[in-house]
Amino acid sequence: MAVCSIIEASMTYTKEDGYVGKVQFSVEGHVNQYEMTLHSRKATEWGYGLFFLNESGNEEQLLELEEELEENDELFDQLVEAAKDKLVRL
Repeated sequence: MAVCSIIEASMTYTKEDGYVGKVQFSVEGHVNQYEMTLHSRKATEWGYGLFFLNESGNEEQLLELEEELEENDELFDQLVEAAKDKLVRL
């Protein structure tokens, strides 16, 4: 299981856009840091995008992390919760 350290997180809510969040984090053993963007209309089903944070990096590690996020609900929920903890309603 990947061990993540949250660098920064944020989330906003508007009636028009729903919930839009962002989590910046590092993963133990990975050279690069990541950013995950989140979107949900009702804060139940989450769509996301996973990107390198500062510069392009090891594509293989990114794909491994993406696979883990798909299979590991606990890890995914940890990142979603980090963003939800910073929720600002606009």
